[in-house]
Amino acid sequence: MAQVLGHLPKVEDPNVLVGTNTADDAAVYKIRDDLAIVQTVDYFTPVVDDPYTFGQITAANSLSDIYAMGAKPLFALNIVGFPTKTLPLEALAQILKGGADKAAEAGVSIIGGHTINDEEPKYGMSVTAVIEPGKVITNAGAKTGDRLILTKPLGIGIITTAIKKGVVSKETIDEAVRVMSTLNKNAAEVMIETGVNACTDITGFGFLGHLYEMVKGSGTGARISLARVPVIAEAWDLIRQGVAPGGTHRNLAYLEKNLVVNNGISREALLVLADAQTSGGLLISVPADKAAGLVRDLEKAQVPVVAQVGEIIEGPETRIEIEP
Repeated sequence: MAQVLGHLPKVEDPNVLVGTNTADDAAVYKIRDDLAIVQTVDYFTPVVDDPYTFGQITAANSLSDIYAMGAKPLFALNIVGFPTKTLPLEALAQILKGGADKAAEAGVSIIGGHTINDEEPKYGMSVTAVIEPGKVITNAGAKTGDRLILTKPLGIGIITTAIKKGVVSKETIDEAVRVMSTLNKNAAEVMIETGVNACTDITGFGFLGHLYEMVKGSGTGARISLARVPVIAEAWDLIRQGVAPGGTHRNLAYLEKNLVVNNGISREALLVLADAQTSGGLLISVPADKAAGLVRDLEKAQVPVVAQVGEIIEGPETRIEIEP
């Protein structure tokens, strides 16, 4: 993707506060000294069988980029591809209802959108938000010594692939659905109140991929403790059986040159760390003296998990050390 974006004309507009330079979660455009617009777009094919649940997960995922930037979402537009000749319109109605209900939970109005006929269902949103220009949280502000906090478990890509293959338990499916459909709203509100240096949400590039983007943008490295990283339990059994999406394997292949891995860590563990997530948690880089308070307040806010998984270290830039 970076190679493709490199062919686009360089943006010269001084009002563009966040663009494509740091692979950040959303675009930020300054309207005036005290107001900026934050905008993002995301959509994907179904990861679960139930249309209503798919709509909820997609809406939570689409809003996540906004929360990672520390912004307040205002409204959204639906983006839909649907095979009208092969699937009943009631399925589309349920997808849209799921999205609308999750958006309402976030205090967001859906005020339009666009639909095309497509051979495979696709759903997502373009979300518009606002923020004060000086309060934007990017993925490029991490500082040496910061602690890294993660707010949802990994393993979602492995589990959704197992759902398609019919080789995963109902209990794990239910847990994965709860994780994916949970908004990052509470975590973002605590993060904003605490004051942090950087944040990104964990989606298709996986935990390691989004951490890579953070350290690259910040000019730092990172050290991760595998034992501290939360993972949905059955994902470990599934990865040992060879169940993982192609995106997870591609993520790891792309990142391996930047990893310094302890000899005791298996390739299966690296695949879990690189697993392509849907509607994952926030990865927050917070000053060490604020870390305990952030953890405490995140736990009070009942986010899915609160795990201090590592720290930001001095370069070389993009170096990620992985310890047991």
